[in-house]
Amino acid sequence: MIPLKTPLPTSICPSTPSNSITSETACASLNTAARFSALITAVWIILCIPMGPRVFAKTGPAADAKQPSAIDSDAMEALNTMGAYLRSLKAFQVNSEVTTDDVLEDGQILTDNKTNTLLAVSPNLLRAELKSDDKDVFLFYDGKNFTIYGKLVNYYTTVPAPPTTAQLVDKVYDDDGIEIPLVDLFKWGTDQSTIKRITSAMDVGPSTVQGITCEHYAFRQEGLDWQIWIQLGDYPLPRKFVIRTLTDDARPQHTANLVWNLAPSYDEAAFAFDPPAGALSIPLKDINADGTKKNQ
Repeated sequence: MIPLKTPLPTSICPSTPSNSITSETACASLNTAARFSALITAVWIILCIPMGPRVFAKTGPAADAKQPSAIDSDAMEALNTMGAYLRSLKAFQVNSEVTTDDVLEDGQILTDNKTNTLLAVSPNLLRAELKSDDKDVFLFYDGKNFTIYGKLVNYYTTVPAPPTTAQLVDKVYDDDGIEIPLVDLFKWGTDQSTIKRITSAMDVGPSTVQGITCEHYAFRQEGLDWQIWIQLGDYPLPRKFVIRTLTDDARPQHTANLVWNLAPSYDEAAFAFDPPAGALSIPLKDINADGTKKNQ
């Protein structure tokens, strides 16, 4: 269930493809909120909370006779439409600006900032980068092998991989606890058990995210509230996520703003890892998801 960067374009499909990903410069994105199935698999706001005229229009006299459902069917359909559209994309690059609350033992909250880039080509090419003040981690997947490379420490590990990206994200998480950035972009809408976890769904109304007109939706499931802004029109892309953890008294929050390029420039060599001089190969069991060596 992460993820998003650079000034947001006013159109989803730029007339000229971006050159931001090449075999030497490509970076990818990772989305770092809880596994969005735990990734963005989550987070809803109760429909019956007063939210202004839009909500009152669904209540009124009729509500006295019958309590309206907490799940707005239009909000659920928007998720399904977005999921189907994401699965139809043959190639995309998404940049993200991510802020995540880090709760200290005394309850004080610190904010962690990251920038992520993800380049994906269906069904089995992926390159990602997660970058923060003290980390710069690359992920490579060429349909045969999966590599984690910690650029700052110059450690890497390469292991055989399953034949599709959707299978890869499950395997590395289940086996090794490694979370691929924005995993729901590859799986959204395919797992009905995730949909069934939703206990509240609401259409908040129109909103603008970095100049893009969106519809704002809010959801709730056990332990999580989450919001999503989906672009209106022919390209129902997620433009923003806000996820709040309810099981922690501090209610930490994760926010991601997404910038999309649906015509990325790339070559297949960008997805295969070529170790730089001096890079140290270590076993997968000895490397952390952030590219650092365990017990160091």
